[in-house]
Amino acid sequence: METITLGQLMEAVGGRLLDGYDRLDTPISQVETDSRSIHPGTLFLPLVGDRFDGHAYIGAALEGGAIGCVTAREVENRRPGKFYVKVEDTQKALRDLAFWYKNRFAIPFIGVTGSVGKTTTKDMLAAVLGVKYRVLKTEGNFNNNVGLPLTLLRLSSSDQIAVLEMGMDNFGQIDYLAGIVQPDLGVITNIGDAHIERLGSRENILKAKCELLPHIKKDGLVILNGDDPMLSGLKGTTPALFCGQGEGCSYRAQVTGGDGVSHIHCRLITPNMDREVKIPALGEHMIYPTLIAAAAGERFGLTPDQIEEGINRFVPTRMRMNVLRRGEGITILDDTYNANPQSMRAAISVLADSMGSFKAAVLGDMLELGPFAPALHTGVGEYLGTVGVDCLVAVGELAQHIAQGARDAGVAQVISCRDREEAKAVLPQVVRPDSTILLKASRGMKLEELTARLLELTAEDYS
Repeated sequence: METITLGQLMEAVGGRLLDGYDRLDTPISQVETDSRSIHPGTLFLPLVGDRFDGHAYIGAALEGGAIGCVTAREVENRRPGKFYVKVEDTQKALRDLAFWYKNRFAIPFIGVTGSVGKTTTKDMLAAVLGVKYRVLKTEGNFNNNVGLPLTLLRLSSSDQIAVLEMGMDNFGQIDYLAGIVQPDLGVITNIGDAHIERLGSRENILKAKCELLPHIKKDGLVILNGDDPMLSGLKGTTPALFCGQGEGCSYRAQVTGGDGVSHIHCRLITPNMDREVKIPALGEHMIYPTLIAAAAGERFGLTPDQIEEGINRFVPTRMRMNVLRRGEGITILDDTYNANPQSMRAAISVLADSMGSFKAAVLGDMLELGPFAPALHTGVGEYLGTVGVDCLVAVGELAQHIAQGARDAGVAQVISCRDREEAKAVLPQVVRPDSTILLKASRGMKLEELTARLLELTAEDYS
């Protein structure tokens, strides 16, 4: 963060300085909403949720070194030498501060949303654009009404482009986030079943994701997945650039092969290039983030060689289809960060295409699917049988529908576990030489614990 003053903070949030402090030139070099992350020069901005109130930690934050705070509550026994800025709502103050701060930087902003592949697309965009520019990108899961403003507050004078992921689980959230960012380039990766429990239908999910579109700047660009049946319906009605395998897409790719270990090969066709490229990841679905990044690269002046270099630099975020090589020819596919029916199928396809002679899937519950959950889980199980997976370990209550679907589809070995502890006990049964093991579930299932257990059960690869 570039240093701002107390006076600028008050201007940005419309706050009132409480009595006892008058140094408006006090420098602020960092903003934190977590009292455990305080450093010298930090402003503490407490947030209020359904089950917590950050105002309770103002004292701890100031004692820990914060130079002052924003507050929507009256504060008694104020500490000498610390400032207190009174506002009506601290969440609004965070939004207003991020909006004001972001507007100090005359750089392009890219907003990325969609049901599946937001993080992978964000990482691929950053890898490609990073060949020519210094890129600020969303880290981890900082893609909501708290994380996105905090990401913007990390901007510095050296940043030349910002790539920002936008998550949602209901109407109005993309509108809120996009209203802060006002992107020069907007991306919708696809429309799937994630959060269908709250939104009720894919049509409603499309409407929620399309809240991004009115916020794109007048001369900006929208990039959409032209193969997605919901987004392709926008052709002719929404000015956009479409990416995909179909002939109607101006940016196209076709998988031509791969090593089954770490790369897929594809032919990439754009208005400025037609060449074979190697994508350092597995799964046909990787053509979409690659095409989107190529389109953005051309938009911002990258050459075909620079775009290919950026593709080669791509590294997935932790727990996003990380390929872990182990001894005895064992490969662990750690895709435990999150899951929905579309991403489950994509991950299972990667498993099916892997080189291992024994292919096992450790799959847990997919959450937030509401009344659609049993059928959608069963469908995942049936898909396992269709692509020839040898073994399933189903973890959790909803995952038992995956197990039943897998049994009905002829998967040879199906093991049902109530929870992670039961699964840890049965994992030795699926570890064998020349095998590939996929782990995937919704974030709340914490299957990364099972990845750690598999690492314990397997030897390091010294080849």
